[in-house]
Amino acid sequence: MNSGIGNLALSIGMLAVFALGAGGMWLIAKKRDVKRGVLMLIAGAVILGNVLIWTMPIT
Repeated sequence: MNSGIGNLALSIGMLAVFALGAGGMWLIAKKRDVKRGVLMLIAGAVILGNVLIWTMPIT
């Protein structure tokens, strides 16, 4: 996936990982909505896994 749109998708995915991680931790730390914060962390982990799969070299 060395195309321009592919690289853009991976970049947006990583931005989403950082945003979901920060937002989830903030919700958990402030005890506002712990369930939603945990779900945000899980969603970020899933997106991170997808980005890692797509960036692995094919051997």
